[in-house]
Amino acid sequence: MQKLLIICGPTAMGKTSLAIRIAKNLVGHSPERMVSGVESRVEGEIVSADSRQVYRGMDIGTGKYLPVGSRIRYPWFYKWGYYEVGGARVWGYDLVDPRNDFSVAQYIKFADNIISDIQKRGRTPILTGGTGLYIKAVIDRIPTAIIPRNEALRGNLSSKTATELYEMLSQIDSIKAGSLNSSDKRNPRRLIRAIEVATWMIDNRQKIVKEEKREHFDILFVGLRTSREAIEARVDESISLRVEYGIRQEIGKLLKQGVKWDSQALMSLGYRQYRDFFEGGVSEDAVIDEWRREEKKYVKRQMTWFAKDKRINWFDIDDGGYPKSVEKLVKKWYSTDYDEKN
Repeated sequence: MQKLLIICGPTAMGKTSLAIRIAKNLVGHSPERMVSGVESRVEGEIVSADSRQVYRGMDIGTGKYLPVGSRIRYPWFYKWGYYEVGGARVWGYDLVDPRNDFSVAQYIKFADNIISDIQKRGRTPILTGGTGLYIKAVIDRIPTAIIPRNEALRGNLSSKTATELYEMLSQIDSIKAGSLNSSDKRNPRRLIRAIEVATWMIDNRQKIVKEEKREHFDILFVGLRTSREAIEARVDESISLRVEYGIRQEIGKLLKQGVKWDSQALMSLGYRQYRDFFEGGVSEDAVIDEWRREEKKYVKRQMTWFAKDKRINWFDIDDGGYPKSVEKLVKKWYSTDYDEKN
């Protein structure tokens, strides 16, 4: 049975650092392989599950923290590439031009192909990130992800306010409207997508085919968490670093490249807060304060999402020995099939 490791949790928990450590320590029972002509025993490869890190040129604000001078590498047979970070491959960064939208369906296509390729090469994919919807889409499937965009409908709805859009959704699908959290109710892009889905379902419900979950995979869920006070401190530190590293300059470069403020990319958390600054409305200090508040609200939503999944094995990052505890669990899980067969 194919192995798939998932490392999830809210932002600023150190998920990618842990994933790199695990990837490098997954020394399996398979023979050493050749990577760029050099023997390697790195058995794990990371697949990012972060909806902000899919955009090219958005490195600082999304926390990619790529090594200086690093370049994405494209295998000849893929349009998707990977970065070498800390000695491990990381897939899922820079999937799309920030001037273009990126859907859950597109992410599913990418992740399915990369995960399959990693497994075919005898390695273990490590799906890592804080976008719960992406992880759910890959593992449990989301039937509505296949519903296509309706450009005419989007054009008609583009001038409406969030309040008007929510009222429309309530009339079409009251159950969906009632399930939205306060953030989604104020998000025009998500409301338009909800209306798009609800409208499509009126005439096409029979076309929805429920895809099988990944029950043929042996999946281990690892979650990272800490106290609310510690999370907030980590968020503050993370934002301070991104400001220091130059998110303002990064946004300026994106604007010069033609990326619009109402694009999906610049509507991302940490970027949209800078709009008033660039348009001369507020100071950067005010932007940063707003960003901190919104990021902490986002973390709370992430924890609410992941708390519902009882498959997750949680580890408290305040425990200094947690990486070794995770490694112990992963090692036991990783060696199960081999031990049973030999």
